[in-house]
Amino acid sequence: MRNKNKFSRADVQLVEKKRVYDGYFKLDSYILNHPLYLGGRSENLTRLIFDRGRVGAVLPYDPYRDEVVMIEQFRPGPYAAGIDCWLLESVAGVLEEGETAEELVKREAIEEAGCSITLLEPMYCFLPSAGVSSEVVDLFCGKTDTTAVGGIHGLAEEGEDIRVQVMPRKQARQLLDRGKIVNGKTIIALQWLELNYLRLHSIWI
Repeated sequence: MRNKNKFSRADVQLVEKKRVYDGYFKLDSYILNHPLYLGGRSENLTRLIFDRGRVGAVLPYDPYRDEVVMIEQFRPGPYAAGIDCWLLESVAGVLEEGETAEELVKREAIEEAGCSITLLEPMYCFLPSAGVSSEVVDLFCGKTDTTAVGGIHGLAEEGEDIRVQVMPRKQARQLLDRGKIVNGKTIIALQWLELNYLRLHSIWI
């Protein structure tokens, strides 16, 4: 498909940016305008943006046992949406200052799932909700040994109560096909694994 109007971030005019909430999460008000495909510019648009920052996520995978590690925990978002609020998810966290995404996911895998990641394979970098959030996710598959993985994990000071679920890759695929996994990062990670697990076996085993 041809795109005669190729715009970039530099074409956006920022009129005003103001922080309207600065607590556990941060919320910014933007007033901006941008060029239009048919020429000219848009009117000034006022948008509230959830300032989430950079996130790292990893799906731990044991290629020898063909098992994945997922975590299960309470989430207030789906509770507010009126749906099941204990979700099966990949391991994830927000980058701290000076930390790389690779360092983050290895740290979070230990904190949230009690498993060590020895190798990382990048999956995708994506924006889960570009209309309302600045969140950018770096998603990985991580080689691990699931032999002794399990139990309850998480940091008490962060209110975490996390149960670790280790299951065969095929079982995770069945849960995905039945709509039992609704977390976006985890859906993407499991679909990627189905397309790439044979290649991972060739380079990790």
